[in-house]
Amino acid sequence: MGLAEKIFGDLNKREVKKIEKIVDVIESYDEQMQALSDDELRAKTIEFKKRLGTIREEGEEGPFETVDDILPEAFAVCREGAVRSLGMKHFRVQLIGGVVLHQGRIAEMKTGEGKTLVATLAAYLNALTGKGVHVVTVNDYLAKRDADWMGKLYTFLGLTVGCVINSLKGYDRKDAYQADITYGTNNEFGFDYLRDNMVTYEEELTQRELNFAIVDEVDSILIDEARTPLIISGKGVDSSDMYRTANTFVHTLVRDTTSEEEDGENGIHGDYTVDEKDKQVALNETGVKAAETYFGIENFSDPDNMELNHYVNQALHANYLMKRDVDYIVKDGEILIVDEFTGRLMYGRRFSNGLHQAIEAKEGVSVRSESKTLATITLQNYFRMYNKLSGMTGTAKTEEDEFRDIYNMDVVVIPTNKPIARQDLDDAVYAHQPGKYKAIVDRVAEANATGQPVLVGTISIEISELISDMLKKRGIKHSVLNAKHHEKEAEIVAEAGRKGAVTIATNMAGRGTDIILGGNADFEARQEMKKLEYTPEQIDFATGFEKSTDDELNSARSKYHELLESFAAERKEEQEEVRQLGGLCIIGTERHESRRIDNQLRGRSGRQGDPGETQFFISLEDDLMRLFGGERMQRIVQSVGLGDDEAIEAKVLSRSIENAQKKIEGKNFGIRKYVLQYDDVMNRQRSQIYEQRKMVLDGENLRDYIMGMVDELVNAIIAPVTMNSRFSEDWDMDDIYEGCEQITPAFRDRLNYTEEEQRELDEEQLREDINRVFEQIYEEKEAEVGIEHMREVERMIMLRVVDNRWMDHIDAMEQLKNGIGLRGYGQQDPAVAYAKEGFDMFGEMIADIREETVKYCFNVSVETRTERRAVSIGEVESKEEYHDEELAAARGNGQQYQTNGEQVQVPVHRTEPKIGRNDPCPCGSGKKYKNCCGKFK
Repeated sequence: MGLAEKIFGDLNKREVKKIEKIVDVIESYDEQMQALSDDELRAKTIEFKKRLGTIREEGEEGPFETVDDILPEAFAVCREGAVRSLGMKHFRVQLIGGVVLHQGRIAEMKTGEGKTLVATLAAYLNALTGKGVHVVTVNDYLAKRDADWMGKLYTFLGLTVGCVINSLKGYDRKDAYQADITYGTNNEFGFDYLRDNMVTYEEELTQRELNFAIVDEVDSILIDEARTPLIISGKGVDSSDMYRTANTFVHTLVRDTTSEEEDGENGIHGDYTVDEKDKQVALNETGVKAAETYFGIENFSDPDNMELNHYVNQALHANYLMKRDVDYIVKDGEILIVDEFTGRLMYGRRFSNGLHQAIEAKEGVSVRSESKTLATITLQNYFRMYNKLSGMTGTAKTEEDEFRDIYNMDVVVIPTNKPIARQDLDDAVYAHQPGKYKAIVDRVAEANATGQPVLVGTISIEISELISDMLKKRGIKHSVLNAKHHEKEAEIVAEAGRKGAVTIATNMAGRGTDIILGGNADFEARQEMKKLEYTPEQIDFATGFEKSTDDELNSARSKYHELLESFAAERKEEQEEVRQLGGLCIIGTERHESRRIDNQLRGRSGRQGDPGETQFFISLEDDLMRLFGGERMQRIVQSVGLGDDEAIEAKVLSRSIENAQKKIEGKNFGIRKYVLQYDDVMNRQRSQIYEQRKMVLDGENLRDYIMGMVDELVNAIIAPVTMNSRFSEDWDMDDIYEGCEQITPAFRDRLNYTEEEQRELDEEQLREDINRVFEQIYEEKEAEVGIEHMREVERMIMLRVVDNRWMDHIDAMEQLKNGIGLRGYGQQDPAVAYAKEGFDMFGEMIADIREETVKYCFNVSVETRTERRAVSIGEVESKEEYHDEELAAARGNGQQYQTNGEQVQVPVHRTEPKIGRNDPCPCGSGKKYKNCCGKFK
């Protein structure tokens, strides 16, 4: 351990010592709480709410206590409540974890230390404020499991619990958010935020203010998933033929390998180059000429061929960087993404920016049309909106800099309840992959011969199936847990600690479920109850601590405990045998890019002081070693002169591997930070737009707001005329009149200055006169339409215009982001250029919103309907792109407005792409649309 690590470790110990003083106070309440009856313990919740001011007598103003004031007593109540409702008592180290979560920090707790129970302490305390607590998990299964399991504690103490999963709809979803504590996944919480900012009436909102979130597996959610935004999208243009054509074209190309050979002479002069380190593929000069010939064009780089460029680039990426059974699988004619970090299939997700369509073309399945983005946000910016954010995981310390930099959260490592007895062996390094795989199978066979359970962790489906085939040939019985065989995940994980068990799992499949040595008696008892045809409700009751007078429920409980006792006795004997054999043996088939993922795999063994052993088997041909291992490691191995079946185990090699991982982690942090830089620009804009929508939904009177817009429009009309001369007689009043009449024809002949009046006019007086006329016209409009009706029309128009313009702006910003990287060649920082141009584009959009809103408001009539309609229906949410091919038809026929006897149709939903004001004009002039043909529309 180096000096820095010693200091760093001491800092952590100091933090833990501070918290232990609070824990001493919590434990001092133990006997007092044990002496209370169930009703008295439950009454403590009401008492706390009164002390905090959550519940008040009429006219009561305090002073009230804070959550920090009542923390020790509230934690003690929660601890005793857990004993009575769950049969579990928080360990001292779990109390430390609970305090860390309440403080808005990250608690790093090893596998098997009971993070699920730890969350109840901070959740209970903060729920007493009445503002709601969100407990965020990585999937629906864990959200439901934890809500049902820990919900018994919360309901026992008089709080309400909700669970937001994908299948929950309508008012049930809203009710779940109104609960004191709501469990759910990061995606569901994020998508509900976006959906709430697309609704047309306040009663359609589901979420409350984002108050406090506890994020389980915080590293997975806030780091691993942070690079891909949440997107709600609608159907876009169908470019399937172009993707197929581009795919056919790239198959005619040859890879250029000259740059990959040391002397450049032995390589092949081809059409495209691949950079595996940076995961880039591009046409070279020869390839560009091939494209021009194939597609019959003169200049592949011409802006007119920008879309063709896009299709070809994505076809190259799909064919030469994306690997089947590693990055994705093909199942039932569909491309399913494999999560790089967990090995799970990511149903409903699509690679962004047309890559998914390119892969569909590559694999010969149906190519779906692209999408139109309606709303989007990154998880980083979503979670930063909470008033307080905390998290827990087994592995966070290696990413502390990122947590501190982006989320302002530090990491506190919580001591284990029992000392760790696991042995983490040095990596075994082989020269070639075949030798490595043979050694892995030999090690599995060696452990299996003694009965020691083995878990083999791989980073891809391909390798898990390769190891499986090798084990089959050796006659070693085993289970495979990967994205192709995930249906029995809970069963496989529950059995992975049994004597003689061999389990192969991609990365962290099964994360969140403990591997218990000797097997899981509770799981076996539940499975047996299912075989005996007990209902899920009866099994849930049987495993809980609720009281009931129902004979069938009580009978189910008796049966469950009878089975549990029987299985526990069998498992206890086996557990001791497995301990004597050395506990769970973990074998890693290669190092992951992130040290966290390696640590998660190690952490499956050695829970709660159990023995265990972990080791990684590595070859110099592994991607990590080949691309990032460095020359030093190659030299060390070459100097030893390793045979195919020989290995080196040395700390110096393990350190070199860790340094390679640190490099990649730094690079990935840079990418995530870069993504955030771009989304921060959108986030500032998103906040302003959503604030405008909130104002409308809250039912505010928009009249003054509309008249403020009129004032700004009037300034925009007057300024270009008056700035040319300070003498009012030189002003072109016809230009000003015409500008005002474009807002509403009703302005015509309402204001006419004589020559003498114009000479005496100043700019301020002119502005006041024009605004007065518009005020009169608006009052007449209100009298004609009806004041209440007019207020609702304003809200309806405002929502429609804002939503339509915002959708167009999201698309425009996405296009800007896709092309902004080229600015780097001109010595411009792309992120700065994006922020500057994005700001200008946002200003233009706000001007457009102002102009459209005012025009529509001044030209409504009695016939104007006031039903608010969403701009699009059938939206699909995804992490990258939408996943449904067919979307429902556009809502309604649009809203009609009466303008001087003519009906003007304002579309609610476009069936064809709209030309943006800042897009190049389709006439080919090279000008922006708004400065060319768009001027006449």
